[in-house]
Amino acid sequence: MSRYTGPSWKLGRRLGYSTLETGKDIAKRPYAPGKAKDARPKKPSEYGKQLIEKQKVRFTYGVSEKQFANLFIKAKSKKGVVTGTAFLQLLESRLDNVVYRIGFGTTRRATRQLVAHGHILVNGKKVDIPSYECKPGDVITLKEASKNLKVVADSLESLAIVAPYVEINKEAKEGKYVRLPERNELPKDIDESLIVEYYNKML
Repeated sequence: MSRYTGPSWKLGRRLGYSTLETGKDIAKRPYAPGKAKDARPKKPSEYGKQLIEKQKVRFTYGVSEKQFANLFIKAKSKKGVVTGTAFLQLLESRLDNVVYRIGFGTTRRATRQLVAHGHILVNGKKVDIPSYECKPGDVITLKEASKNLKVVADSLESLAIVAPYVEINKEAKEGKYVRLPERNELPKDIDESLIVEYYNKML
């Protein structure tokens, strides 16, 4: 399955979850498409719950099904770390996500484009692969010719909350991935154990 490129609000309504993490995509109609506002939702099966949880996380980070499964396999191989936590840490360590957390874009889709179009440097070297895995200590900057991009300036200006595992220098248009995030610093309305159960059956 390829990466979803449709409207985020449709996804949010279908999953009952804000994939933008802002709530704006489901604020007006927080119920599934094609259903009445006061309709009683059907209770999903155990498999249905696992599938929905997987889709919530996959669409939030904007990765393909194949990338998602491969990251889970990688997380499962890590020693001394709970698989679900390691999985979320790998997703957070993707370059497009780190650029998003630093505030160079208002959505992950926007930062994915910044990376793919060659605007981003990691430790002074151009990296145009959104799935590139950042390591703690990596310094993320904009290419010199890209530092005046209005979309970046506007995004940094509107940034209200800074993730505790990144540092930002707005004037220099520079950020640092300080460390791996702890589980309590990641979305609390995600139950990664359901995703682990899903893939333990499927892979």
